[in-house]
Amino acid sequence: MRSEIKYAFVRTVPVLLGYLFLGIAFGLLLEKAGYHAVWAFFISLFVYAGSMQFVLVNFLSGGTGLITAAVMTLLINSRHAFYGLSFIEKFKKMGKLRPYMIFSLTDETYSLLCAERAPKDLDENKVMFWIAVLNHSYWILGSVLGSVLGQLITFNTSGIDFAMTALFVVIFIEQWYTYASHVPVYVGAASGIASLLWFGPDNFILPALLLTVTVLMLLRPKLDGRKGEEAH
Repeated sequence: MRSEIKYAFVRTVPVLLGYLFLGIAFGLLLEKAGYHAVWAFFISLFVYAGSMQFVLVNFLSGGTGLITAAVMTLLINSRHAFYGLSFIEKFKKMGKLRPYMIFSLTDETYSLLCAERAPKDLDENKVMFWIAVLNHSYWILGSVLGSVLGQLITFNTSGIDFAMTALFVVIFIEQWYTYASHVPVYVGAASGIASLLWFGPDNFILPALLLTVTVLMLLRPKLDGRKGEEAH
């Protein structure tokens, strides 16, 4: 168990650095809205939805209705439905851990699990589980820390959310060097740009994911054939 935890920790260091800053930003905003560290802890423990938590601050301070909040949550986090498709079989094999793995599949955790190639002497299911748990704990720690700091000091927090962009760049570079084929990257980039131009910055994520998944499904026979040739 210690070997899996140690390995998972090393793999999640980039997420640790990103989640601490992002969590602190969320905690600061929550504190300014009048909700203290206890709220930050339980929201991050049970909601754990990244960008949706930032939107939740406005919901709490603005008295948004339950139906509106539910619809907005569905729209903002709809991309997670696509993340889960590629892990259906793996999560089925994890037994009692399956519900938590589904719950904890954030953008960053999904990226790490996609690129994960655990050594043969480690239990892959345990490695995946600890990656998810550690990422979750980083977010909770950052949120509570931000809320506590918000009570003690005041400072300009403009630009602190850029840590999310930096985190994605680090994970992208790591995956670029991990995989020999970069076709999915080109497909995803082209789909994102096309959807951004067509639907605008507020509505492009879901169409981009649909287009990416569709194109990759059409290209799957060729991609699988290429993987077989490389393995041979």
